[in-house]
Amino acid sequence: MIVAGPHNFYTLAEGKPLPRNDTSVQVRNQHGGGLVLLQDTQLIETLAHFSRERIPERVVHAKALGARGYFQVTHDISDITDADFLNGMGKKTEVLTRISTVGPEAGSADTIRDFHGWALKFKTAEGNNDWVFNNQPVFFVRDPIKFPSLNRSHKRHPATHTSDADMFWDFHVGSPESVHALMFLFSDRGTPASLRHINGYSGHTYKFTKKDGSFHYVKIQIHADGGVKNLSSDEAVRLAGTDPDHLINDMYNAIEDGNYASYTVSIQTIHPADVALCPVNIFDMTKVWPHAQYPLRPIGKLVFDRNPVNYFSEIEQAAFSPSTIVPGIEPSADPMLQARMFAYPDAARYRLGVNYQMLPTNAAKVPVYVPTERDGFMNFSANYGPDPNYINSSIHPMGFHTSAKSEYKPTEDVLTGPVVFTSEVTDEDFKQPRALWNNVFSKEEQESFVYNISGNIANVKRDWLREKVFDLFRRVDQSLGDRIEEAVSKIIKV
Repeated sequence: MIVAGPHNFYTLAEGKPLPRNDTSVQVRNQHGGGLVLLQDTQLIETLAHFSRERIPERVVHAKALGARGYFQVTHDISDITDADFLNGMGKKTEVLTRISTVGPEAGSADTIRDFHGWALKFKTAEGNNDWVFNNQPVFFVRDPIKFPSLNRSHKRHPATHTSDADMFWDFHVGSPESVHALMFLFSDRGTPASLRHINGYSGHTYKFTKKDGSFHYVKIQIHADGGVKNLSSDEAVRLAGTDPDHLINDMYNAIEDGNYASYTVSIQTIHPADVALCPVNIFDMTKVWPHAQYPLRPIGKLVFDRNPVNYFSEIEQAAFSPSTIVPGIEPSADPMLQARMFAYPDAARYRLGVNYQMLPTNAAKVPVYVPTERDGFMNFSANYGPDPNYINSSIHPMGFHTSAKSEYKPTEDVLTGPVVFTSEVTDEDFKQPRALWNNVFSKEEQESFVYNISGNIANVKRDWLREKVFDLFRRVDQSLGDRIEEAVSKIIKV
């Protein structure tokens, strides 16, 4: 006989104890039929809660794994930032992560070709700090107004409700600045073999600041200590059919076995006085900073050593945003970053409600006091009691952080110039993809790229659109476009 502890005795949601939960209350007739009674609160609660137990799925990044761990400082960077969690040799900070595919739904296979989003929440002594990265160093667009269209073009056709190669390539031909990211997507880097063996990149440029007002522009990178490992296209397709949760299972089982995922966190830095020396626009997400000119500087170690106890509570309800930053880190004039600082919290308010920061998985470890933000759906706090809900109260004045440590002078970042559009494409947009193709990809990687991308382009129904795709890659390298066209022609003729 199983004897339950006191905390395991069954009750209704309001606490009423009941003798069983496997039958409804019915009025039965002589033939065995029955009518259920509206007074059966247990039945009504069970059915009503079941219909409401799903929250809105993320529009992007729906399929993901989650894990917990820590960040540990290994190198001193106190010369460029006062951020508490980045200073103090050996200091550890609790971290929650969510690593996801981007376009497909939550029930999709996780080995399909896609970018992978990598979100991290640091529970620091100065509040939460979020990093919302990708596993590739560049992104498809640099103007935030294109972001919704980019993602729609990778999703389902509004009429057929299926993936559509014409829709995908029609967008990218019309936004050719995306070609650099496409080079990564259709290489084998687009199909990771394990999320323990991927890298992460901020993409965005941040500012690391000091309280005296000095700052450096920074890009952040995370490198798997075990190296990057990828699947071939054919192996990724096979796993999508036989083990659609392959990447989730790989990480979860490795952590359970004590084989913890470990990564080195590094930064690239540019002093504001040296921005003009950079060969690319430092605020353009479609470009990388040359490592020879801006070498990596290690700052710490990232380790995931715990699986979530409950996925929904800890991972599905987790909310991440690049606007969640601590003193010592600031946003730059990166247009995509500026837009995401609105879009991500707005998505969380839609999915989880205005009080999503109160959920345990999102809550800061430090005391929070914002009495001008209260009420709203699912406020399960004391709601600041009788404290004034307006500013500058003399009846109940509040304190402010005025210690020397938290007094930061504004960083000098003057923005001047004409109103411009940022989506114009020039030959500069093809220099880094050309270098990637000619100088970075091995012959084997080049062959794999042509194989991967030609199979996708062969699904394009419109001949004229295929020609535009070939021309897009000829702007990267004439031979590349020719090789892709030849490979696609062979597939179509078969």
